[in-house]
Amino acid sequence: MRFVIATLMATASLLSPLSALAESADVEAVITSIDTDRLSLSLDDGKSYQAPEEFNFEGLKAGVKVLVFYTEVDGKRVINDLEILQ
Repeated sequence: MRFVIATLMATASLLSPLSALAESADVEAVITSIDTDRLSLSLDDGKSYQAPEEFNFEGLKAGVKVLVFYTEVDGKRVINDLEILQ
């Protein structure tokens, strides 16, 4: 029984760095460009953010300050949520 618990603990400790990669992050920046065909936003932080297919681009344009919540997946920043800041 101790061996099983030790094995589970070792496996959990090895996999814990992988779960950190899937956590959401956020950035506050200004939109520099929008590509609705590619479903992407570029911000003044120099990064591009991929939007999901059901994303609503209404009210977004270059120069608008936003707070973007994203998850990095396969090297791409995928938007989870977006807030327009005043």
